[in-house]
Amino acid sequence: MGKGPGELMGPWEICQRLGVSRSRFQQIALRPSFPRPYQELKATKVWLAVEVEAWIAEHRQPRPPADEDDQG
Repeated sequence: MGKGPGELMGPWEICQRLGVSRSRFQQIALRPSFPRPYQELKATKVWLAVEVEAWIAEHRQPRPPADEDDQG
């Protein structure tokens, strides 16, 4: 059996990763620079995580992960 496409991300995961609302993500996803969905299902679209992470690295300022806090 062959290898799959790799890790996939849906809108919820991408919103979490970008730290934006779903409506803001929908605006971002319309940008020509944003990766095209890997597959469009009846209920949602999914993207290749590697492509989303590459887009983030190129187009977004670094931000700390959501689970980190500054309460050292």
